[in-house]
Amino acid sequence: MPLIRLDKFISERTEFSRSQIKQLAAKGQVTLNGCAVKKSDTKIDPDSDSVSVAGREITAQRFRYILLNKPEGYVCSTNSNDGPSVLELIPPELRTKGLFPAGRLDKDSLGALLVTDDGELAHRMLSPKSHIPKIYIVKLDRPFQNKYIDIFKNGIILADGETCLPAKVRMAENSDKLAFVELIEGKYHQVKRMFAAVGNHVEVLMRISLGGLVLPETLGFGDCIELLHKDVENLFKQQDFEVFCDGFSPVFSAILTNKQL
Repeated sequence: MPLIRLDKFISERTEFSRSQIKQLAAKGQVTLNGCAVKKSDTKIDPDSDSVSVAGREITAQRFRYILLNKPEGYVCSTNSNDGPSVLELIPPELRTKGLFPAGRLDKDSLGALLVTDDGELAHRMLSPKSHIPKIYIVKLDRPFQNKYIDIFKNGIILADGETCLPAKVRMAENSDKLAFVELIEGKYHQVKRMFAAVGNHVEVLMRISLGGLVLPETLGFGDCIELLHKDVENLFKQQDFEVFCDGFSPVFSAILTNKQL
């Protein structure tokens, strides 16, 4: 990687403006390879030099990828007028300029949400051509019926006449009111509307997988982890729905059940 200015390197990876970085450097709060550097226009090698600001190391990774376990009550929006934003849940040390939620979950929905500042990856991820499968676990008002499997598989027709692409659904192992659903599209309130079309009602919805990227079972609601770019590529990997459900049914069934206690 070619040499770049220190202030440009920091600005692209944090919320600090270049003027703020200049002030921090003047106060001795910017270090290069362990030594304070007063000039913010110093040229550095992002691949080999170590940079810290106020004791916080700045990684060389150009873009930031954050997997958030979204709790209820937050909106997937960058506009504060829409209500409490999921961006408020990102800790200061992970924030950069331009962060946004890549995709949406309803305000009352839970689970896996990617937050990033990489517009190109988000476009690739959300493009209909990608058809990234998303897996959800839902708590239903009424018991699951086996007829749902073929109805979803054949492309369910919603109440307004709109037809969905084929989807997969199956009951969870230890409750007839918990079910897994896999979609390859993202219509408005789609999962809830699909179950409404078969005479059932979704009480709780939690997204647990984006492509091959699975929500860690140890990640609490409202918590997040930073991903490396190589981990983000799991988004575009296919996953066997039946194998996934067999492996994760006990884990996510327990999480959703305990959420309601």
